[in-house]
Amino acid sequence: MGALAGALLSILLALLLTSTPEALGANPGLVARITDKGLEYAAQEGLLALQSELLRITLPDFTGDFRIPHVGRGHYEFHSLNIHSCKLLRSAMRPFPGHGLSLSISDSSIRVQGRWKVRKAFLKLQGSFDVSVKGISISVNLLLGSESSGRPTVAASRCSSNIGDVEVDMSGDLGWLLNLFHNQIESKFQEVLESKICEMIQKSVSSNLQPYLQTLPVTKEIDSFAGIDYSLVEAPRATAQMLEVMFKGEIFHRNHHSPVALPAPVISLPEEHDKMVYFAVSDYVFNTASLVYHQEGHLNFSITDDMIPPDSNIRLTTKSFRPFVPRLARLYPNMNLELQGSVTSAPLLNFSPGNVSVEPYMEIDAFVLPPSSNKELVFRLSVAEAQAVTVSPPW
Repeated sequence: MGALAGALLSILLALLLTSTPEALGANPGLVARITDKGLEYAAQEGLLALQSELLRITLPDFTGDFRIPHVGRGHYEFHSLNIHSCKLLRSAMRPFPGHGLSLSISDSSIRVQGRWKVRKAFLKLQGSFDVSVKGISISVNLLLGSESSGRPTVAASRCSSNIGDVEVDMSGDLGWLLNLFHNQIESKFQEVLESKICEMIQKSVSSNLQPYLQTLPVTKEIDSFAGIDYSLVEAPRATAQMLEVMFKGEIFHRNHHSPVALPAPVISLPEEHDKMVYFAVSDYVFNTASLVYHQEGHLNFSITDDMIPPDSNIRLTTKSFRPFVPRLARLYPNMNLELQGSVTSAPLLNFSPGNVSVEPYMEIDAFVLPPSSNKELVFRLSVAEAQAVTVSPPW
């Protein structure tokens, strides 16, 4: 029965692991929305995983006493219980509004094989048995949360299980003796299995899944100096039709991770749930990246004529700049230019409905490249906004 919990863990991790400590409650930079359709798909995939896992587990042994008229009392033991085959027909995973997820499995059956022993006074008998367990149904709620480190938390609650029918067939020396009280054995099997299912699910969630979630990384390196923080900013939100997971989505400098002055804007997602999964990204992600890469000087650039496609009508030469700076072409006729751009402050994006705007603040220095001397600065472009460009030559 431990595999029931194992598949449950796989489903949950598939949802949460697409996965720097900060206080919770800030606006997210990234939001993942998993709709009821997406959860339904995850449940079906989990059912396939569960069927393969069930075939690899061993059920616990159990013992009991029996009484047969004219024979008296005896003691029986069932051991080496293995699931030989299983049919899991239906599963469902739905949002549990305000709490997390609700998982259910129904219309399922398993076949168990093993060994039996019977002791009556000095008489000892043994043999094999075959058990058919039908009409299995399981229901469990998963309470999802988050802790101060931004890692997810999970707890199982309101677990219930039910078995519709158990049929036991025994063989071996005097196996007919056990068949005389098979009703008692079948009732015992059903009682043991029903009690063990929720017990092992609860144990797996608290002893296996929750400790594992505490080891999940919440940051990942992008390159030699930048990383991304995808810790949770709050507990996942569950409504009647979807589960939303909110990630910080901050790009930070790996060598000195300090608080960012930029506030993350509120993300307003439309109330859509036709698709399985939706993703939303705010300008906070791009702007924190801009700060880091600007700090490292990676937003600076240099352009020369040999970098322009040969078939282009525009060349990076003094001749091409004649209409804009006539004096340049007279002083430096037919010479190549080099443009060196430096961003004076990190450019910030601004997302608005149907529009993306940017406010670049940069300086572009133009150098002429004489064939027999060092390059010379000939003019500078100061770009304050995308629509405002001023030219200030050094002479």
